[in-house]
Amino acid sequence: MKRFCVSKLKTGVFTGPARLLAIIAAFMAAATGARAQTDTSTDFRFDLSGETRARYESLNGQFRAGRTGSDQALFLRTLLHARLTTPVARFGIELQDSRAYFDDIGTPLSTGTVNPLDILQAYVRVDAPSVFGDGSDARLTLGRQTVSIGSKRQIERISYANVIKSYTGAYYSATSAHGDQIHALMLAPVGRHPGDRAAIGDNQMSGDEEEWNRTIWAVHYQRPDLIPDFWPGLSGDLFVYGLEERDTDATPTPNRHYVTPGFRLHRAPATGQLDLDLEAAWRFGRRRAGSAASDTTNLDVSAGMVFAAIGYTFEHAWKPRLALEYYWASGDDDPNDGRFDQYERLFGSRRTDLNNTSLHGPLTPANLQAPGMRLEVAPSPDWDGRLAWSAASLDSARDSWVIAGLRDESGQSGRFIGHTLDSRVRYRGLIDGLELELGASILLPGGFADNAPGSPAPDRTVFGYAQATFTF
Repeated sequence: MKRFCVSKLKTGVFTGPARLLAIIAAFMAAATGARAQTDTSTDFRFDLSGETRARYESLNGQFRAGRTGSDQALFLRTLLHARLTTPVARFGIELQDSRAYFDDIGTPLSTGTVNPLDILQAYVRVDAPSVFGDGSDARLTLGRQTVSIGSKRQIERISYANVIKSYTGAYYSATSAHGDQIHALMLAPVGRHPGDRAAIGDNQMSGDEEEWNRTIWAVHYQRPDLIPDFWPGLSGDLFVYGLEERDTDATPTPNRHYVTPGFRLHRAPATGQLDLDLEAAWRFGRRRAGSAASDTTNLDVSAGMVFAAIGYTFEHAWKPRLALEYYWASGDDDPNDGRFDQYERLFGSRRTDLNNTSLHGPLTPANLQAPGMRLEVAPSPDWDGRLAWSAASLDSARDSWVIAGLRDESGQSGRFIGHTLDSRVRYRGLIDGLELELGASILLPGGFADNAPGSPAPDRTVFGYAQATFTF
């Protein structure tokens, strides 16, 4: 049955939003006063920006376990970000409202697609002493916030997803006079509520809460122009990310204790030259097989990922860039050996490298081998487009195709997931602040997608979307 109206909410659900609206009103009142002071002083400034976005998606040919037929949804997301700059600090609050309509009971909705009105960010940012000394600057951000660093494969403020992730804690960043950057953070993920499928499908509101039993920490260093005399424009990253978890009654976890060091070499695309993107990370530590309280057996973890792309931008009015790409993320070869060797995507992106997500998104950097090619064009500042192909396989035939929820522990179903073809075109020349976007993706299933136990075995999966985004 299709839904065409906003859900009815129980009286108790309004407790969180009412508190939220009171916070907003107080903040706006303070900001209005600060803006009035701007007329006579340059020490205070109030800024307000935002975004509203609508995206209709359609999927024909299900690839996920236990699902058949077609699917559709209308996703709406609105962001409102207010910032008050004072002589000593910047205060910010950002609201996020993400909803879904026209879906049905079988639509794969989650807290990644629906999160009605809540606080995405509420932070204070101050200048801090810089580790680089004179001629450099640094800042410390405290509170609830979003974070993107480097390639965004390790941690990202997600843009395409209907719900943006946020974290609460401390984030320090510094930039030297030469352009070196260092990032250090200690954060707790913000758990999005409600979490049950029925409430999500009804767009019910419930205040998000920090998951204090989870801690993300990281140190990430970036260096521009590593070897300017040999290869100008080549930058380098060194990083280490960690995750610590412990169970609570409200939030059971696999008790993951991870350390993930890695590096990146990057040269940005430019007309008439080769570009490069090479990133690798290795994860070690321990975890349990599942989140059940009865599961007390620790598994040793050893997992890795590599993304490699080399491209060239031709000297043409459309600025065509052609690139060869390869994504590898390890799988768990033996489910019974007391180890966990699957590389899990934790807080980073997947859409940029692995095509459209949401109702589609068959690929994620876990148990994956995906060589491919990409063509990007930019005929004018108002237009750009891309077309990407990959041939995706499981790294381990005995591990799962994560997004589809399919697994053959015997390994008899093979490895080949299938061929994916992804496209997107964007136009920004209609009116200021408006971006229009169309996208389409195709999955042509391979042997594993056809033969794995529980597979719907579609002839093909076709996905398309139309999106309009207005920013102000």
